[in-house]
Amino acid sequence: MIEALALEAARHWGGHSPRLIRNRENAVFEVALPSGPAALRLHRMGYQSDAAIWSELWWCAALAAEGVAVPAALPDLNGDLLVTLSNGRKASVIEWVKGEAMGIAGQPYDLPLPVLLDRHRALGKLVADFHAATGRLTLPPAFSRPRWDIPGLVGETPFWGRFWEHPEATPDQRATLNRARAFLHERLEDHARTAPVVPIHADVLRENVLVNDRSLSLIDFDDSGWGFALYDLGTVLSQNLYEPSYLAIRDALMEGYGTTDIATVEMFTLARTCASVGWTMPRLPPGDPVHPRHLARACMWADRVIGRM
Repeated sequence: MIEALALEAARHWGGHSPRLIRNRENAVFEVALPSGPAALRLHRMGYQSDAAIWSELWWCAALAAEGVAVPAALPDLNGDLLVTLSNGRKASVIEWVKGEAMGIAGQPYDLPLPVLLDRHRALGKLVADFHAATGRLTLPPAFSRPRWDIPGLVGETPFWGRFWEHPEATPDQRATLNRARAFLHERLEDHARTAPVVPIHADVLRENVLVNDRSLSLIDFDDSGWGFALYDLGTVLSQNLYEPSYLAIRDALMEGYGTTDIATVEMFTLARTCASVGWTMPRLPPGDPVHPRHLARACMWADRVIGRM
């Protein structure tokens, strides 16, 4: 079924021979276009509105035009960035980006420390360039993306769910998550007095950063939206909390980005670890081993960040 949809979608771009790469939030295929390989995406139904998907595609095209290392959206044969397939599912095509993922979630890095730090320094600069280029854009009136602001992270209905109510959390973990939520709400209110809510990637994970020799590219803007800029650094660090070189990775990332505000970056790391607990609830079956891992990580980091304040 999914392959038939991909073939139907590919024809809108004059493409053929779609090959499934991954089927998670979106189904992603490598597809052959007359101009060369490209990435075909079949968007998950009901997750993002048409306006939100179109906004993501417009944004990536604008960033690529600014010279940022992100994949540009490619219009179909009719000039449209987004098409509707026969079953109602949406499809889009973006440029093919060469490279290998910077890492795999849950697997420790197996790289020499100097290489690891150089890559995180470069990643910090890439995120800074992406934020700066976004700030130079004039967003269209129809621009619409999810909210990673205070309500979107710790309000009554966060974008990824009420993490403090995770059904597999122990009583102690629930208490810690409620404490983290209250802490984050207070600190985010303080941060919002001087930091604007801007378009951010919101999912700068290892698997969304491609390495090609010494250059990096940022892909997968599916969760991008309105939030605080340093949340993007917190997302990077959320996957590195158990790395033996965590402190050096953190410092290299922040150096590349151009910030010295450790407390705020690590506060946003806590925000991301909590959001990830919420992410698991509707997506993973009960008993999946990711549930306890994400709960333990969020509570560990909450104890560290809140305990030292």
